[in-house]
Amino acid sequence: VELAPYFQSSFGDKTRIDYGTGHETCFVAWLFCLAKLGFLREEDMGDVVTRVFAAYLTLMRKVQTTYWLEPAGSHGVWGLDDYQMLPFLFGSSQLIGHHEIKPTSIHDHNLLSSYAEQYMYLGCVQFVKEVKKGPLQETSPMLNDISGVQEWEKVNGGMMKMYQAEVLSKFPIMQHFLFGSLIPFSNNKISTPI
Repeated sequence: VELAPYFQSSFGDKTRIDYGTGHETCFVAWLFCLAKLGFLREEDMGDVVTRVFAAYLTLMRKVQTTYWLEPAGSHGVWGLDDYQMLPFLFGSSQLIGHHEIKPTSIHDHNLLSSYAEQYMYLGCVQFVKEVKKGPLQETSPMLNDISGVQEWEKVNGGMMKMYQAEVLSKFPIMQHFLFGSLIPFSNNKISTPI
């Protein structure tokens, strides 16, 4: 019973006709619940991100560009992408220790084109460049600034902190999130008020 709302909420809000980070969080919560119930194993997690979540991301990008859904919440506040945050987190993790692709590589058109299908972070940047018109430093200044970080470990750590602060700790986003027996609410684990 608890799985259905997470899955249904993963595809945007049919009343507001919007989509955003709270919806993608619901999709990941659905995957988490499947793992908690034993349908996914720890050794499956790499494929869950690179195949299942990636397929979800592809579908949602198609929905976004076909129907031009409103970004849920503040418009353009992320500077990364108006709709997603988790693919940047997962994608930066995927690139930790990569010797050829560095954070600054997002400015190399040939490298971006060559590796966007293989690396989620580069696919995200390519998508942002396709849908937002103008120079990256104007359309996505935060994404542009992050490219100056030297190592993917630092980018990934920053993405984790940003996700915690800008998604999980924001009441306008989390007010729609459902808690239950699979994902219980625990007030004592919150370091800052929602």
